[in-house]
Amino acid sequence: MTKSLRPTAPDPADFTRYLERQRRKIDRVLRRRLARIPEAPSSLLAAMRYSLLVGGKRLRPILALEACRALGGAERHALPASAALEMIHTYSLIHDDLPAMDDDRWRRGLPTAHVKFGEALAILAGDALHTLAFQILSEEPEGRPYAERRGRVLSLVARAAGVRGMVGGQVRDLESEGKRVTAPALARIHRGKTGALLTAAAISGGILAGGAGGEIEALRAYSESLGLAVQIVDDILNEEGSRTGLGKSPGKDRKDGKATYPSLFGLAPSRARAKLAVARAHRAIAPLGARARKLSQLADFVLARDS
Repeated sequence: MTKSLRPTAPDPADFTRYLERQRRKIDRVLRRRLARIPEAPSSLLAAMRYSLLVGGKRLRPILALEACRALGGAERHALPASAALEMIHTYSLIHDDLPAMDDDRWRRGLPTAHVKFGEALAILAGDALHTLAFQILSEEPEGRPYAERRGRVLSLVARAAGVRGMVGGQVRDLESEGKRVTAPALARIHRGKTGALLTAAAISGGILAGGAGGEIEALRAYSESLGLAVQIVDDILNEEGSRTGLGKSPGKDRKDGKATYPSLFGLAPSRARAKLAVARAHRAIAPLGARARKLSQLADFVLARDS
């Protein structure tokens, strides 16, 4: 039986500092990516930079990098996909915040893109980040030896970002506003809206590392449970957090009649569900042994975060 990773886990503060170093690394990659497209209109680049580089947890790119490392891959092979995943996530936030969608005026502690630049340029900045991401996924890592891996990752992320994933989840989320939803319907909404891209991030990292079979399935099971925990914690923080801590409008989900875990189950039962999801995530990657220690710590971080 595989030994538990958790009793010997390092100090959480050490892991928080580690995450900050990873965030800075990813931010450097993102800045370099945007610097490579000087032919774009300056107004468009300004809106892209504003939305992409003003902060964020960088959970999806970090997840891709850690999954790649856990399966013995080189970081350089997953960095392009990590940048692309953050671009797709940012595009989705820009569009989610629009008046026609969630109509939020704050994101990451600053005015949302449509407040800062107007709706038209915000939409186009999201479109530009979305398409740039798929260009990166289709071209990198470069070379014929990685062609098959690029193709698998490209297909995986496209499905996660599309009608089976984020877009479909967002539609179900909008259609559920003000309605009573069942637990299975709520889970379906969030598997698409939040979970799909998180799962694609982990599996992409594994694919780019050359993983297959049971290793990829372990990452799939881990990230599906992690995605559920992320959404439940987000829902709880939207109820209990402040705008300073969250960087966005608290209490807005309740005001808009959104389907959330606290609205369906209550706060305490929702916390219990998040803990169970993280426990499942730990069990899923136990067969990977010490290689998956950082993934294990990442799950604990998601559960403990307060913003």
